[in-house]
Amino acid sequence: MKLARKLTVALMIGILAVLVLDAALQIRRDEAIFAEDTATDEHVMARSLRAAVETVWRLDGEVQAKRLLEGANQSEQQVRIRLLPLDPASAASGPAVLSPRELDGLRAGREISVIRGEGADERRFTYAPITVAGAHPATVELSESLKPQRAYIRTSQIQILVATLVLVLLCGLVATALGFWIVGRPMHELSERARQVGAGDLSSRLELSQRDEIGELATELNLMCDRLEEANRRVSSEIQARMRAVEQLRHADRLKTVGQLASGVAHELGTPLNVVSGRARLIEVGDLPFEEIGSNASIIVEQAQRMTTIIRQLLDFSRRRGPNLAPTDLARIAVDTVAMLSPLAAKRNVDVRFQTAEESGPVRVDRNQIQQALANVVLNGIQASPPGREVRVGLALVETRPPTDLEGSARPYYCVTVEDQGAGIAEEHIGHIFEPFFTTKDVGQGTGLGLSVAYGIVTEHGGWIDVSSDGASGSRFQLFLTPAEIAHEAAGELASEVQS
Repeated sequence: MKLARKLTVALMIGILAVLVLDAALQIRRDEAIFAEDTATDEHVMARSLRAAVETVWRLDGEVQAKRLLEGANQSEQQVRIRLLPLDPASAASGPAVLSPRELDGLRAGREISVIRGEGADERRFTYAPITVAGAHPATVELSESLKPQRAYIRTSQIQILVATLVLVLLCGLVATALGFWIVGRPMHELSERARQVGAGDLSSRLELSQRDEIGELATELNLMCDRLEEANRRVSSEIQARMRAVEQLRHADRLKTVGQLASGVAHELGTPLNVVSGRARLIEVGDLPFEEIGSNASIIVEQAQRMTTIIRQLLDFSRRRGPNLAPTDLARIAVDTVAMLSPLAAKRNVDVRFQTAEESGPVRVDRNQIQQALANVVLNGIQASPPGREVRVGLALVETRPPTDLEGSARPYYCVTVEDQGAGIAEEHIGHIFEPFFTTKDVGQGTGLGLSVAYGIVTEHGGWIDVSSDGASGSRFQLFLTPAEIAHEAAGELASEVQS
């Protein structure tokens, strides 16, 4: 409606300016015409009286001429008529209202018309000189009050003003009605539809019967909604396909890690299998005393449980699951990951050690995904460390600020640190280590997906990974995750903003 009001006001200003200008010109024209008509009438009357007076004066004398003017004066209601002497020898002779210059022109035989006085006393004087042979010169004076003329002009001005105001009001009403129906109502519907589109509602359509620019805009808005719906469907489909591809990629990475762990697990299972086999043979032979049979059976059960635990860890790690965010102890994840990778590290003669966490608490994450991310980073450290070295895993609660590409203020974060004692990472490679399929390892040693998958998982959980390396004493990876209580508060604030 604001646009309709602006158009109405602009139109009203234009109409008012035109009507006021027309009224002013009409008033001036009426004044000029009325004044010209009055002056013309007086001139015609003065000339007629002059001709009559001159004729009577020549035939019947001056007395009859004066009587003629007196009779004419008595018969006129608006005009006062007099005969005034016009003696060139007398300075006081002639009309007193004329200036010396005007008086000289009158004495020279020219007709004179002047306006004298102010307000209610304003009058028009018209003089027609009379020339009769043998008689002293004189002039016929006609004077008329301009009060009726001024009253007529004022009445005309009032009538024009009233007519102008009526026209302005009528034009305003018409412009307001047209502005509402042609501009205001369609624009209101367009704005409401735009709000619905902004809120995500692309289903409804705008129906306007207008065949102007606003109607074209409504048609384009409907077409835009159709295109947005189609684009949303394509984006949704592509996002789902991408999510499936990412999940398949992560599952393949888990299977790759499982394959690398297989030999270590086989080595780890060898010892308890030998123990079980040996104890079982002793029981089978039957040479053991009865009391030792129970002890050997207990040892067999213990070793079987140990093997079951190792196999379960491997199966849990390799099994595909959907994302499931829940409060989880990050220290427990780190301990289990270190335990799962210890057989592979032992096979490579590398020691993996988890340093006791100074501060530990829950994080709201998907346990399997975070374990996969941490396993990829630790496995990368194991592969980078030469035999006889160690990989240290630590956990701490630190106060830090996210990187510039992630919005957020400084606050507490859980930091899982993985340090190896390998050859380090070249400076030109640090910016590329999280890129998919980027690897500096020999052919067959890695696919270049482990760190990329780990980075994607941690980023999806609202965290990030920092990496540093001096190129001599190994590399250090730091995985930052938000504590569960802070993540819960942030989710609550985001929900409140969306509802408001």
